[in-house]
Amino acid sequence: MISIVIPAYNEEDVIADTIERCKKVLQEIGDEHSEVIIVDDCSTDRTREYAEQAGAIVLSHPHNAGYGRSLKDGITAAKNDTIAITDADGTYPLESIPTLFLEYKKGFDMVVGARQGKNYDESVKKKVLRLILKNLVQFTAGRKIEDINSGLRVFSRATIMLYFDTLCDTFSFTTSATLAYMMTGKFVKYIPISYLKRVGHSKVKLFKDTLRTLQYITEAILYYNPIKIFLVLSGMVLAFGVLNFGIAFFLHLNVGFWLGISSIVLSIFIFSLGLIAVLLKQILMTNKTPKNR
Repeated sequence: MISIVIPAYNEEDVIADTIERCKKVLQEIGDEHSEVIIVDDCSTDRTREYAEQAGAIVLSHPHNAGYGRSLKDGITAAKNDTIAITDADGTYPLESIPTLFLEYKKGFDMVVGARQGKNYDESVKKKVLRLILKNLVQFTAGRKIEDINSGLRVFSRATIMLYFDTLCDTFSFTTSATLAYMMTGKFVKYIPISYLKRVGHSKVKLFKDTLRTLQYITEAILYYNPIKIFLVLSGMVLAFGVLNFGIAFFLHLNVGFWLGISSIVLSIFIFSLGLIAVLLKQILMTNKTPKNR
């Protein structure tokens, strides 16, 4: 039994087609108890009307609350434990959901469609920002990640709801879910998928949403693995100290020597703070970390 949850904001041109494609996918899986849930995030067009006409379960927000909040509300309202999420704009190959579902049934906690193709790369600016964010998330999680914020995923309702307090209400919901699962020992599998040309205009505000994602990544490091922040800071201070020793040696400047000594002491202090942060995190997470199913 699967519940497909789709956040939608001003998607009247494509919402009915998206719902029909979801219904065909559910028929292929062969489960009469499955459902399609549309969460209308206060659209100003006829998205809700068309979604209801197409036969989906429709939830509505009284004002625009964000992509992540829409997913949380749809997941909470779902009657099935197996959840598939996707977008309403026609970019994801919904026909791949059965493949993701079969992988999920093998015991993975989350199966993600890793986007590929020319429509995914888009502009050079987006590609560069995406690469920066990907490397930061991989550094945070400590493992290779095929696609940090793909919106096509299959997972357990019961499991992801345990993380709701730490997941973003905005565009970064999928990035935060990726980090939350990986940094608490969950099994995540990536399946390559084609990324299609979207219908209509993107709702993503590139600069603003990128800054929000960077903010969340920093918060996630502090929440799940704080030692990494302190290691980076400690390493930078230590490198500054080594540089000053070099200046003192070649230019015979006493100030460089004392700056080097001070930097090493400060580096050790910062690293020690990191160890304390790890201990505090372990104490706080003892009774909060969800267990593997």
